[in-house]
Amino acid sequence: MSKTSKLRAGAAQVDITPEKGIQIAGDVSRPRPVETVEDQIFARALVLESDGRKVCLVTLDLCFAKDPCVAQIRQDAAKATGIAPEAIMLHSTHTHGAPALGTLVADKDFPCITDDLWWLCGDERYNRWAVPQIVEAIRQANANLQPASIGWGSGMEGRVAFNRRFVMRDGTVRTHPRTCDPQILHVEGPIDPEVGVIAVKGGDGKMIATLLHFSCHPTHGYPQRYITAGWPGAWAKGVRELCGEACVPLVLNGCSGNVHHHHHLDPTHDADHRVIGKRLTEDVEKILAEITFVDAADLDRRDVRLSIPMRRMSPERLAETRQYLRDHPEPPWNRDYNMIEWEWAYAVSRLGLHERAEKSPNVDCEIQAFRIGGAAVVGLPGELFVEGQLAIKLGSPFYPIYAGGNSNSHVGYVPTRRAFEGGGYETDLGNWSKLVPEALEMMSDAAIAMLKEMKEGSENYGK
Repeated sequence: MSKTSKLRAGAAQVDITPEKGIQIAGDVSRPRPVETVEDQIFARALVLESDGRKVCLVTLDLCFAKDPCVAQIRQDAAKATGIAPEAIMLHSTHTHGAPALGTLVADKDFPCITDDLWWLCGDERYNRWAVPQIVEAIRQANANLQPASIGWGSGMEGRVAFNRRFVMRDGTVRTHPRTCDPQILHVEGPIDPEVGVIAVKGGDGKMIATLLHFSCHPTHGYPQRYITAGWPGAWAKGVRELCGEACVPLVLNGCSGNVHHHHHLDPTHDADHRVIGKRLTEDVEKILAEITFVDAADLDRRDVRLSIPMRRMSPERLAETRQYLRDHPEPPWNRDYNMIEWEWAYAVSRLGLHERAEKSPNVDCEIQAFRIGGAAVVGLPGELFVEGQLAIKLGSPFYPIYAGGNSNSHVGYVPTRRAFEGGGYETDLGNWSKLVPEALEMMSDAAIAMLKEMKEGSENYGK
């Protein structure tokens, strides 16, 4: 057996744009039925095969995807293609202008969730329709397998993404402070400026697919009622125009729980998603010009599930939460913004979280890694702060290494320990921030361990 085997690849994209009336995700307290479509959203799949091994990467222009939808997609795709469920990575770009597969605020059987508040629990109508569409994208990508060559490269982009958390002069931390607020002391954390590209060509020299990596929280379209894929969609569109209509551009949005496209220190900054997409496309054009392609690359994969404890409310806070909901069994509305008061949404979320933790105090967190020749891709659940991604890059034996947040599930924000000391809504207990402060290190350490294990396996592969 040769150490590296000839590569085959197939890609496909399927439209998953919802109908009017479907709930748009990306908000915890506001009904957002689809009214118009600014741009279509897609499920994009890339299947790679080498020496009988297959891996499949799927990117979704969705806010997030959770079980049981993720499990259903994997099971149905495995039946349709023979690809092992554990060899399928499902990544959501986390656009706030699209639906989600699953619920974020509360379960539909929670006592406070009446029939008219169904939208707090996701939209089952979309789940039932979208899951088969995503499976179809995987099926088509697998059917399109052909001899291929692959290459990768990286660039830097510092004009479009910025850390959104700031230490204020009183020592507290504020997310999204007022632009140029004189009370800002300094930015709390870093960004990851790397623009990554894994490019796959067919035997005819045409681009089959590009895997595009950048890290930025895409909130374009929030809190409006139109569908948009945000900057990931604009980037994908630009790269497809650059590489040809046969190219399927998959965007892998990195760990960006604390990184955003608004520049709080520059009031003239243009954060339009089309501007971001244009600049990132220009970066890709430069990177592609430097890539060397090879027609052989061995594949490997790893998958581990961590059982991470949830944070718990103090007895005093639990009592206050219960009392608040007794006093407000129905949600108070802010009619000026057509939204439920956040305090009520948080209270419902926290009490539901407490009841789940009483039965099962830990959260199952899947960490997944693919090796493609000398490159690697890591899938992590939820909105990890960028520091976790940077730690993985520092500890990885592979280069390039591209990490995708919101992969295979959504466990909410995963901040740094330091962030919990400063505060900010990413650290405030709820379904969207529920893990213990050491969770980020647990995830990044597990990813690094898997990568090192795959490195050892690659050195012995074929011996």
